[in-house]
Amino acid sequence: MSPLEWIIGPTTGRTAASPKRCWGMIRKLKSGEYRLYSRKKGSDGKRRNLGTFSSRAGAEKHEREVQGFKHR
Repeated sequence: MSPLEWIIGPTTGRTAASPKRCWGMIRKLKSGEYRLYSRKKGSDGKRRNLGTFSSRAGAEKHEREVQGFKHR
């Protein structure tokens, strides 16, 4: 693996500073926005909506904020 692949990743556009580990689920909507869902399903069998964002980076940032709040 080249140093550049270590920083950028072979197929992902993520850097080494943002790990691939994902606590929630980020899905792209038909409108082009991204929605963050909880990892676990509720009693009704649906995942909880944790917010809608204009960019994937915004959704990933909010996901880190949620995890920081949960583990403080």
